[in-house]
Amino acid sequence: MAEADRNGTGTPFSLSFSGSGFLALYQIGVVQSLLELAPEILKSASKVYGASAGSLIAAAVDLKESFHEAVRDARKTILGPLSPGCNMLCTIQKRLYKMLPENSHQVASGRLHISLTRVMDGQNVMVSEFSSKEDLIQRYVDGGFTNLQPCSDLEAVITVSPFTGELDICPRDCPAIFYSFQIFNSSIQISVENLCRISYALFPPSYLFFFRGYQDAVLFLRRNSKWYSEPVKRQEAFSVWHCFPYRE
Repeated sequence: MAEADRNGTGTPFSLSFSGSGFLALYQIGVVQSLLELAPEILKSASKVYGASAGSLIAAAVDLKESFHEAVRDARKTILGPLSPGCNMLCTIQKRLYKMLPENSHQVASGRLHISLTRVMDGQNVMVSEFSSKEDLIQRYVDGGFTNLQPCSDLEAVITVSPFTGELDICPRDCPAIFYSFQIFNSSIQISVENLCRISYALFPPSYLFFFRGYQDAVLFLRRNSKWYSEPVKRQEAFSVWHCFPYRE
């Protein structure tokens, strides 16, 4: 994690978005907060890592409508995204193909790193080179079950996850709870709140998770004041209320 490595200026760092299911809504809140309060973090990150739904966050600004279209489709069924009639990935895939430029694979290659699980042997592989737009889109929708929080030990990494753990930007539960376990290269705290979040990851959650992600990113920036020294600047690229067709 990057918290202990930011005293110097100009230190290279990367961003890592964990696998999160429908709690990617939390990570979109984090992105919104960084866009408004510290856009230089998103601009200057040397690499952006993603696993499963977290791999979509790198393009969250452009994909917000397709993401919530998938949410609407899932909510129409009793079993949510687990329903046989809910083809959420197909919806996202089609929208990606429509919105991404033809040279998107060239822009993403080298900076975007996606965690994948190789089917033949179950081993984790990290993909950072894409041969075509179609290849890039396929990498986005392939989930990673062997590396929930992809990152590198060779650089400082700002880790983002909707689950409480030893991470940079995540929910903070009761400080009296110290037990955690390692799962798929990620440290997850054992708590009632986290167990509830796991269930929320399977079904479209309340928009309040967006604001929780936003607030947790603000707390992170306050702990790292060198990135939180300027007044708030609203960004037109990512409108909060356009994200929420449902007000629960």
